[in-house]
Amino acid sequence: MATAAATCWFTALTSATGPSRYSLTSQRFFATTLRRHSHLIAPNSETNQNAETHAAVNPNRKSRTSKKPLPSSPRISSAQKEAVGQRFPGTSKDEVHFSRADARGSKTGRSQRNQPVAFKSFGLQKKGNKGGNNVFDIKEQQAETGNFQDAAFLNAVVKVYCTHTAPDYSLPWQKQRQYTSTGSAFMIGDGKLLTNAHCVEHDTQVKVKRRGDDTKYVAKVLARGIECDMALLSVESTEFWERAEPLHFGRLPRLQDPVTVVGYPLGGDTISVTKGVVSRIEVTSYAHGSSDLLGIQIDAAINPGNSGGPAFNDQGECVGVAFQVFRSDEVENIGYVIPTTVVSHFLEDYERNGKYTGFPCLGVLLQKLENPALRACLGVPSNEGVLVRRVEPTSDASNVLKEGDVIVSFDGIRVGCEGTVPFRSTERIAFRYLISQKFAGDVAELGIVRAGSFTKLKAVLNPRVHLVPYHIEGGQPSYLIVAGLVFTPLSDPLIEEECEDQIGLKLLTKARYSLAKFKGEQIVILSQVLANEVNIGYEDMSNEQKQLQVLKLNGTRIKNIHHLAYLVDSCKDKYLVFEFEDNYLAVLEREAACSASARILKDYGIPAERSPDLSEPYADSLGVNHPVEQHEFGDGPVSNSEFGFEGLLWV
Repeated sequence: MATAAATCWFTALTSATGPSRYSLTSQRFFATTLRRHSHLIAPNSETNQNAETHAAVNPNRKSRTSKKPLPSSPRISSAQKEAVGQRFPGTSKDEVHFSRADARGSKTGRSQRNQPVAFKSFGLQKKGNKGGNNVFDIKEQQAETGNFQDAAFLNAVVKVYCTHTAPDYSLPWQKQRQYTSTGSAFMIGDGKLLTNAHCVEHDTQVKVKRRGDDTKYVAKVLARGIECDMALLSVESTEFWERAEPLHFGRLPRLQDPVTVVGYPLGGDTISVTKGVVSRIEVTSYAHGSSDLLGIQIDAAINPGNSGGPAFNDQGECVGVAFQVFRSDEVENIGYVIPTTVVSHFLEDYERNGKYTGFPCLGVLLQKLENPALRACLGVPSNEGVLVRRVEPTSDASNVLKEGDVIVSFDGIRVGCEGTVPFRSTERIAFRYLISQKFAGDVAELGIVRAGSFTKLKAVLNPRVHLVPYHIEGGQPSYLIVAGLVFTPLSDPLIEEECEDQIGLKLLTKARYSLAKFKGEQIVILSQVLANEVNIGYEDMSNEQKQLQVLKLNGTRIKNIHHLAYLVDSCKDKYLVFEFEDNYLAVLEREAACSASARILKDYGIPAERSPDLSEPYADSLGVNHPVEQHEFGDGPVSNSEFGFEGLLWV
């Protein structure tokens, strides 16, 4: 079944390509399994949406309202596109309604290299569209405020104004055009506010405004939890906090409990209140962080700009934070709220470490054991347990678990054959929920069956090490320019920006399925060649061969971009010999390459030949004498059974 990504999007004048990390399955590579024509709501735009005005300002850019046919790729079969597209569906952070699961969107102000998309305006959809929420629907769904009208806790909800400046991953030495958006946040005391991480992503300025006030106050981002889509803000102005009452967190609600969502969504400038009930509580795919954490599904209206706003119970306690919504022609009224258990984990993590360290994982690929014959063959006597199919080399579990082990308990809690554990009194929930309750560095006791015998083991839980990261630490990508050859690490944002056809099926497959063999490993690619006489003959290399992974320099396997810079700097040979995948070769005379660098940088207006992080001394995490195997870096085996098999799950 073809799946399409749900995306956190910004309705903005200058828009960007959307996240590819948001396909839904249990694996980290499928971070959100949502069907076609779906949307995840992010902040509302604060900028002008008029396409004609934008076109007049910059006539070379495409209009957001223009409709063009979607180009097809002649190189990749539809089956291959469907498989790879589960992880890398280029989706827009704009409010767009895709007519195809593999459609591409772009955000104005960012590069327009992606495929064109047929856009549908969010606010102007006619009433009666099955999946559409229009301005009139929004007004009709506003709850009667009743007791909420003068409730003091409504004053704790503020409007967030953010100016974003995202990196240009294709031209990593520069930034993209800035854009603005609005969202919601709320006070939690001690001079701090909570909102969604996607509301303040790539922020250059954040301002907040209280209800009934006309003054905006500058806020500072203290921490971002990408996985849980949470951000912690602070406001230093004492005037902002006058007569402020922070919100109080309530317990995890139950099914059919009433819930009220408060925020500043599309459709007006004042605070909005919508009501509904809790429809479902389960482990949910978080689109922004490509993670699976506990989530609350509600039927209250959640719209652009609601992101970061609180959800209240009838006692006026905050039971969660609105963050995404599932839109499809096949379903209605499916919104999602981050529960207070996840919010508390984020806050405690920050208090413990002074920063956000992330949610840990066990680092294993599991298979359900629903088949009785399979359990009997593995020596599992009862209807329980999950099979360890693969262990991540970078996880602590690789020291204690083996392929073929069956995990039957976690910290004394029995694991069912469907990969679920008891939850509250009469419910069950995905096994990974137990892991998400832990913190980085915590130790878990595992009960396993190995070769028919039961034993107990202990494993340290740490955040997953991604071979291809979903988000770039520090916001700006690394790059190295050698005689016009531009090298950069492969990342999910780069894949989104370049689109699948330019990256190539082989790299996409490797990015999705290969595992990091050690901390710090990267897939380093040749992103482009800046034409110059010193690199004559190579100028079309990246265009003809798509993006190429560089494997070796002068016979030495490349571990990451910093290692490549170190090898170039320390080389004393006459030639620099770059070996790429598919046996592609590029040779440069070292002295000529060095002397041409300054001229190339000047010709192309590039400030430096490398990113600032590569100027730091190189530290080999594996050691200088670490033996290197032929397929050690980024060449993990890919099994056909891992394509969309619902019985598999990463934890």
